Amino acid sequence: MSNPRSTKLHIAMFPWFAFGHITPYLHLSNKLTERGHRVSFLLPKGAQAKVEHLILYPNLIHFYPLLVPSVDRLPPGAETASDVPLPLRGHLCVAFDQTQDQVQTILSTLKPDFIFFDFSPWMPALAHQIGSKAICYSIVTPATQALKVPTKEKPEDMTVEDFMQPPPGYPPSCVRIKSKDHEIAQLKVFAKALGTEMSLYVRITYGLIWSDALAYRTYHEFEGPYCDYLKQHYAKPVLLTGPVLPKAPATKLDEKWTNWLCNFKQGTVVYCAFGSQNKLQKDQFQELLLGFELCGQPFLVALSTPDGCATIEEAFPEGFEERVKGRGWVYGGWVPQTLILEHPSVGCSVTHCGYGSMWESLFSDCQIVCVPYLGDQIVGARLMVEELKVAVEVEREDNGWISKESLSKAIVSVMDEDSEIAGLVKYNHAKLKEELTSEGMQERYLDTFIQNLQGLMD
Repeated sequence: MSNPRSTKLHIAMFPWFAFGHITPYLHLSNKLTERGHRVSFLLPKGAQAKVEHLILYPNLIHFYPLLVPSVDRLPPGAETASDVPLPLRGHLCVAFDQTQDQVQTILSTLKPDFIFFDFSPWMPALAHQIGSKAICYSIVTPATQALKVPTKEKPEDMTVEDFMQPPPGYPPSCVRIKSKDHEIAQLKVFAKALGTEMSLYVRITYGLIWSDALAYRTYHEFEGPYCDYLKQHYAKPVLLTGPVLPKAPATKLDEKWTNWLCNFKQGTVVYCAFGSQNKLQKDQFQELLLGFELCGQPFLVALSTPDGCATIEEAFPEGFEERVKGRGWVYGGWVPQTLILEHPSVGCSVTHCGYGSMWESLFSDCQIVCVPYLGDQIVGARLMVEELKVAVEVEREDNGWISKESLSKAIVSVMDEDSEIAGLVKYNHAKLKEELTSEGMQERYLDTFIQNLQGLMD
């Protein structure tokens, strides 16, 4: 096998137009260019300025900005999922597909060795036409895709009922969807036809079927059975990059955070963030804040301003600010999550289980409380809570509502030192973290990943 640092590859990246997809593709691009490979990155024109600062090797990563066409019902100037309310995301898919001619022009000129994609089912045919290999690089947990392999001849014939049962041959596992209104509603969103009359499920599944290989940002030690199942089901290579998280910034945590966190004893602060995409309704936002108040621990909560509110402060429950003064901080902007999770005072991470946040929590020493919203987050939570037993999940009512009591109960269950569940998840988490952070593991995975790509070219 050739040395992973010898044959230099040229890889094109074409992720879905959402920062939750663009950013992990950039993290992988940095790791590839660190080894001397070349990356051509296609993304919406307006998104480039927002992510350029993440690039570590600008001489080897070249951006190709795309003009996102204006499509009926899309807000003017909308380019990424952040610009579009959830019910209109299907129209962004239409605009995404309408960039195909621009994408084809760029890639036909570049002729890269590989094209990494996730939401463009037309990419494999385009790649093969110009002599490139198409790699479906998913930013979600393999367990999610293993649970939803098509059991009917055509993916478009799959129904929500089909997703309620694990498919034949699925690994013996606790990871599954529960028959709750909230989880079924998430499946319906996934299976519902979008503006292109192609559901998100069909769009992703054809990408998996027609690609030359599947790639995931995980370790075999973490999700091996699901990776093996996908390899067997789709009868093609499954390549793993490892989680490819960026190195923690060399900078120290800003004084405003440090000064506040230092007021509390080691491991007592509860930190919560749900990612930039999750905008809560005002009543649910208020109920969550009351849950943090009720748990009795100091807390730092970083959430987006709820729907219909101009500022985060105007959404606070009545009297909340005065009651939690000095022990609770609710912040509506971006926070340096990795550095906060490393702070000695922080002892608990309340997370939406977005895949990147999930890994950051696993690599920390914090207790983990899961509050998943979207389909892949629900599966990620099941993996951590029921399969690996390294976290607890907040109990929801059938309609998806989270009460202040259920949030408080979950936090207390992992923060109370005398609690049996706290001891169990802490022990399992520490054991798993030790395995996942063993020296050189991420680098070995990347070297093997590149060797496997080179093998596909033979």
